Amino acid sequence: MHIPPHDNRNAPIVGADHPLVPLNYFNIVKLRRGEVFDHAVPGYETCVVPATGTVTVAVGDQTFAGIGNRGTDVWDGEPEGVYVPSGAPARITCGSASAEVFIAGAKFDQVLAPFAVRADEIDMVQYGSDDTKTHRKIKHILGQKQKDRVGRLLVSELYTVGQGGWSGFPSHKHDTDRLPVETRHDETYNFRFRPAHGSGLQMLQRDEDAPGDAYHVVNGSTVLIDRGYHPCCVLPGYEMYYFTILGGLSQRSLVQYFQPAHADQLHTIPGILDMVAKFK
Repeated sequence: MHIPPHDNRNAPIVGADHPLVPLNYFNIVKLRRGEVFDHAVPGYETCVVPATGTVTVAVGDQTFAGIGNRGTDVWDGEPEGVYVPSGAPARITCGSASAEVFIAGAKFDQVLAPFAVRADEIDMVQYGSDDTKTHRKIKHILGQKQKDRVGRLLVSELYTVGQGGWSGFPSHKHDTDRLPVETRHDETYNFRFRPAHGSGLQMLQRDEDAPGDAYHVVNGSTVLIDRGYHPCCVLPGYEMYYFTILGGLSQRSLVQYFQPAHADQLHTIPGILDMVAKFK
């Protein structure tokens, strides 16, 4: 499902118990200096990530100041975030001239401890190549480094390296719990492009031997991945970013099932197996 960019007025884009991706939650909050947004999602653990700007996040008796160090866009510095336990009230206060804040969530009923993830704690991986048109960089905000502090939520930022190319290839899915070959993880993306008038394509093949859907994604597009194989690409001459939320049904570690027709491509893309191992 493609949700075109729109002014959501700080209301959730993907609310709790969404019919397509019930394991996910997603909101974009826009604030000006000194403005406050109060946030709590019963039954969902969340992560507050400034796309741009700087915020202070208060969770219970803990305050995490100076979160976020990016200026004009998501290419302008490294991400930071604050983990908010399931259902816990959080107050987000804008400390810069303005801020655009992503709130990512996954269904989880246990209450853990809040914590901040600073820029030097981001887990990065770069893989692919220009020759294979698969060169990209992933910045895990809630990734393997935080595996013992989070319930079901994985939060990452994915960037194409260079201009043009494919991401999410070889085609893979993660819509069925059938360990050890696959896990059920709902997934939500929010896309950005540089320059901002760039665009790309999100494919979604729901059935193995039948043609799927294709969505034209633009700056600010949100895509919900409930089931099926889902590679995406960006037009030549543009860079693509997408904020990625994964929520697991039975475990946090993601096990991707690669489409058999394309699985041999795993051996042609440099570093891709290291990438797969990082979604834990």
